[in-house]
Amino acid sequence: MRVESGRVKFGHFLGTLHLSASKSEFNRALILQALYPTISISGHSIADDVQVMQKALAQSIGEIDCHHAGTALRFLTAYFASREGVSVIVKGSTRLHERPIAPLVQALQNLGASITYLEKEGFPPLQIEGKKLTKQSVAISSNQSSQFVTALLLIGASLPNGLELHLENEAVSAPYIAMTLDLLANVGVSTRRTEQLIYVHPLAEAKPVLLPIESDWSSASYYYAIVALSPVGTSIELHTFFAQSRQGDAQVAQLFAVFGVCTTFVGNQIIIKKERAVNFLTASELSFNLVDQPDLAQTLAVTCAGLGCKATITGLQTLKIKETDRLLALQTELTKLGVSVQISDNSLRLQAPDQLNQNVKIATYNDHRMALSFACLAVKTPIVIENPSVVVKSYPEFWMHLSELGFSCSQ
Repeated sequence: MRVESGRVKFGHFLGTLHLSASKSEFNRALILQALYPTISISGHSIADDVQVMQKALAQSIGEIDCHHAGTALRFLTAYFASREGVSVIVKGSTRLHERPIAPLVQALQNLGASITYLEKEGFPPLQIEGKKLTKQSVAISSNQSSQFVTALLLIGASLPNGLELHLENEAVSAPYIAMTLDLLANVGVSTRRTEQLIYVHPLAEAKPVLLPIESDWSSASYYYAIVALSPVGTSIELHTFFAQSRQGDAQVAQLFAVFGVCTTFVGNQIIIKKERAVNFLTASELSFNLVDQPDLAQTLAVTCAGLGCKATITGLQTLKIKETDRLLALQTELTKLGVSVQISDNSLRLQAPDQLNQNVKIATYNDHRMALSFACLAVKTPIVIENPSVVVKSYPEFWMHLSELGFSCSQ
């Protein structure tokens, strides 16, 4: 996919977009709805990760193929393990079989679950025989993925004795755990949390409740990048976003203020606008810590590269076990553009040139966020995105929405 600025009228209002519901919230809500059918969900998503979850929850036997959806695989592992009479094999893509799941499986086994590794110890695919889990107290390492913690919290109230979850280590992506606890509260589940302990009280039946699912702030981040890379006066309106958001990636509004981007709420819409120019060629080095928002790493790194910044981004320890090794992928692809990049196990430091190399082909590594973030550089230079269809994982309408704003997206 070749992406160019095309008919974009920079310095002006570019348009209004309606973004799909957050897949993070939607998939949590789907698990809760499967446990408590009195729950209704308000919102819409055609993201592959959501479609995978919906299809899987309709099964109770046979093979469940999660494709690239790590969230679905983790949540479904806990869900199926706690459902009596279920007999499934949970599997996914080659990359998904390289992503560790041992902390979650060990915790479930300690609760009494029957889960067997079918290939490599500690990794999918998994054979799961659903059982009634009567044990209550369990510990889990929480410094690798917040989704392991969330998978247990989502089923906690459905267990006969509830769940007493002890968190070992400092939790990464803590806002995602807070999101889960907030959703549980919304459906009537009582929880109690201290620093390293979360207690989930049992709930046999939930009262009828409607869960409104907000649009995806991670998807919104790409428009923050486009506006940040554009001249002063450029603005975009996005629907539907809440001033009091559950999503950790809502922090993008504060993060991008350093680039001169302002966010204004009008009801359930946001207007993002470039209000001032910043000369990053003479500015001091920027510093960001994304331990709570690791999915913004690519968007932020690409924005810094396009603006000629010198920047250090830390808190990236989970990036190596995402859809690809995102630290290595960022280093490889940004280097093609002429950016100097150094990486460690949990950080990235970049020094951007005065002008990026043009017509660079960006490999996406079967990672939707590589395609989504690097496409934003079309504001500055024509860019070629290889395997553009990877965006269907989280944001299938992306290329259509870019075209609506005036970008040229051609095969």
